[in-house]
Amino acid sequence: LLYEIHGEEKRTVIPAVQIPAAVKYATIVLEDQEFYRHHGVDFKGILRAALKDVLKGSAAQGGSTITQQFVKNSILTSKKRLSRKIKEIVLAVEIETKFSKDEILQMYLNEIPYGANAYGIEAAAQTFFGVHARDLTLAQSALLASLPKAPTYYSPFGSHTDRLLARWRYALSQMARQGYITSEQAERAKQENILEQIRPLQTNIKAPHFVLYVKEQLVKEFGEEQVEKGGLQVYTTLDWDLQQIAERVVKEGVEKNGPKFNFSNAALVALNPHNGQVLAMVGSKDYFDKSIDGNVNVALRPRQPGSSFKPYVYAAAFLKGYTPDTLLFDVDTFFPMENGQEYNPKNYDNRNHGPVKMKEALAMSLNVPAVKALYLAGIDNAISLARKMGITTLNDPSRYGLALVLGGAEVKLLDHVAAFSVFADQGIKHEKTVILKIKNADNRVIKNYENEQGQRVLDAKVAWQICDILSNNSLRAPVFGSNSFLNIPGYQVAAKTGTTNEWRDGWLVGATPSLAVGVWAGNNDNHPMATGADGSYVAGPIWHNFMVEALKNVQPEEFKKPNIPEDEKINEKELKPVLNGTLKIEDKIEVCRYGKKKYCLANKHCPDSLRDKKKFFSAHCILYYVDRDDPQGDYPEHPENDPQFKAWEKAVQKWAREKAKKDDLRIAPERECRESDFKDVFSQIEITNPVDGETITTQTIEIKAAVSGEAEVKQVDFFFKGKAIGSDKNKPYEISYKIPSEDNNHTAEIEAKVYDEEGGKDNDKITVQVAFSQGS
Repeated sequence: LLYEIHGEEKRTVIPAVQIPAAVKYATIVLEDQEFYRHHGVDFKGILRAALKDVLKGSAAQGGSTITQQFVKNSILTSKKRLSRKIKEIVLAVEIETKFSKDEILQMYLNEIPYGANAYGIEAAAQTFFGVHARDLTLAQSALLASLPKAPTYYSPFGSHTDRLLARWRYALSQMARQGYITSEQAERAKQENILEQIRPLQTNIKAPHFVLYVKEQLVKEFGEEQVEKGGLQVYTTLDWDLQQIAERVVKEGVEKNGPKFNFSNAALVALNPHNGQVLAMVGSKDYFDKSIDGNVNVALRPRQPGSSFKPYVYAAAFLKGYTPDTLLFDVDTFFPMENGQEYNPKNYDNRNHGPVKMKEALAMSLNVPAVKALYLAGIDNAISLARKMGITTLNDPSRYGLALVLGGAEVKLLDHVAAFSVFADQGIKHEKTVILKIKNADNRVIKNYENEQGQRVLDAKVAWQICDILSNNSLRAPVFGSNSFLNIPGYQVAAKTGTTNEWRDGWLVGATPSLAVGVWAGNNDNHPMATGADGSYVAGPIWHNFMVEALKNVQPEEFKKPNIPEDEKINEKELKPVLNGTLKIEDKIEVCRYGKKKYCLANKHCPDSLRDKKKFFSAHCILYYVDRDDPQGDYPEHPENDPQFKAWEKAVQKWAREKAKKDDLRIAPERECRESDFKDVFSQIEITNPVDGETITTQTIEIKAAVSGEAEVKQVDFFFKGKAIGSDKNKPYEISYKIPSEDNNHTAEIEAKVYDEEGGKDNDKITVQVAFSQGS
């Protein structure tokens, strides 16, 4: 027996003089502000409530006065039938004629349920504050008045204390606004730490967070009155052995590592992936520890999940046609955002790892590739998939952006574990449940929760791919080590850590085929843990210890690879190299050399002598090869049109230049050859002595030539009247030549030719007059 919701009803009827005015006024401002002005029924309120009910399509507003509520609680049932509502109105009017307003208010306050089996204001005062009603303070009175609207939901022992406090502050403000108290009194009361004044729950309760969650589900389905008074026997899904293990490892984990990493709380949820049944739920280290708001069930509170959200994003990418082997560049990248700013995520180790496969990036929890994976998958697609799988809190997609993949949106631990279990059960989602069977007071079964078939929300192959990646210890070892808390020796367990900015939340979520478990660690008030409080260090030991204990006597299981029909199989050899992980970053490219180490892509402007096929270090971002919306389709004609291409490519090229310099590699040219590239490549020669048209007056002359250009000179040949007269291979290029006598008094042509290592050649000619005297 976990808990008796009703147990022994606590009620003490007290006279009106013992009920503080603050209780009366707080009740009136919250429940029936027209109490002293109507005659038992507020017809305007009923009409207003009816209109809202119609507009909302459900019973959103009650419209009942305090008198009607008294009639409903003490005389009638709360079943919503027209005949009952008519009786309620008739009896309310009749009571108003027989009793004064103060008498009605006294009867009401002695009758209504406040939760925790406390009926009436005296029982409530003693149950929650340990005082008599007459001794309640203003702040305490306002808090108790906030409970009857929904005792289970607003219970100070429950998980919605934030909503309770909001209602409490509203009550105090309304009391001041309507003149029951002064504004100063209201503000002083609001400064009190009212929840610190609540007494611990005085009842025999086991698995309290789980029990109160079950009660909330019952109230939603059957209503407060039926749950409190109906004599229901509720059989739950709780595995008591696992619950005891969970409570112990959470407590031990916080006490052992909390002081070191500055965290004071943790939560754990375990469920069966095959049917969605919650097997264990621990909402805090100690439900009864007020110093950490222990009664708050953190398993139901939205918290940022950090990188533990990444599996949903990669699954969305795989659904779109990307593969676990798809290559992404983990390089420092400034992602442009719609607001004109840039997003520059860093990896946990502040290092970048160059080209990595998606499966490596996910297993090692690298942040930069994860942001790229989200962009490729599409933010809307990732959100849609996470919702289908069971995440209920992604209600404002416009504010998440690319940070979503790093845990920029809040999730509940219970939802997270339920959604993660979809991976474990081959893509089948089972609605999470905590109730197996309900019997009424006559011992008749009124509700039987049969195991349902579940709904396929994820392709079985993709579900297996995620589990295969996250259970591969060698893939995550480069970052986490080979013996991390994620590794459960002898068992195949898919696991993912998460850590949020400023170390506010640490997560570890994982599963075998038959057990999904998630752990959160941190501080309820959201103050940061110590620097370095990674999810693997704060949530990891708790999760690991639970899994080891829970699996101790369980036969090891493996995630079954689904059978894929032949016509649906992908021929990985036919995939683009970037998708199957075979993309080479060294390519043989036809180029033209136009300098000592300068190359352009060969085209018609490239001289044959400079044309060659050479190996170059060549790297491009994935958007160079794929259209993100159709990755297995044609190569994009204009990849630069993608809004992220420029930033991604710039980052990859910077990485490539740095690597080429470090490893002495050649970077591939990016452009084709231009005609102007070659104007200074080949050697060009000019005869500098003698000059064109000069008269030579000596028989021996010095012929000199100047050579320009970047190419290495092989040699320079000289000619006189077409006859070779000598060569020179070194600067300065010159020879001395004795003109034959028979050439005297004639016109002569002098020519110089240059040959270079690039295959280039050039020549220059001049004409001279020869007129020398014999013997000169």
